[in-house]
Amino acid sequence: MNVQISLATEDDWARVRDIRLRALREDAFAFGSSLEREERFKEKHWRMRVRTVPTWLASADDGTVLGLVSMLQEPGSPTDDRHVVSLWVAPESRRRGIGWALLDAIRQAAIADGARTVSLWLVDGNNAAGDLYVRAGFARTGERMALPRDPDVTEERYVLKLPRHR
Repeated sequence: MNVQISLATEDDWARVRDIRLRALREDAFAFGSSLEREERFKEKHWRMRVRTVPTWLASADDGTVLGLVSMLQEPGSPTDDRHVVSLWVAPESRRRGIGWALLDAIRQAAIADGARTVSLWLVDGNNAAGDLYVRAGFARTGERMALPRDPDVTEERYVLKLPRHR
């Protein structure tokens, strides 16, 4: 199976919405948001989200979306840090390099944008994602906080140092 990684455009809003809602349905524990919250979003919200937060889709040859990832400048973070959010790969497509390819798209975009680091928060117990991040060069920081939607769940910050862009 060939997989295409592409930067979503505003016209892809429905594809982004569908895969994001599937991610929240199937792996709710892994995300800071909730299915109930995002199901209420209207088309204009999804369009704005895709327009303002770079999002990459992993798609099969037939156009089926297999995964997604987004990158943003997290409020309060250093201006040379880019933050990974919403990384998810459909269960039937895992362990085929799709997560790695999505992270590579983030890495390349962050370098091109002049970032020095890429960071993310990982929910405790999401060991498969943690293994992927460590293999991709992210380091655990030991910095921890409660998950905003559930204070009984904690998450840890991971950081990837990027090569200097010349």
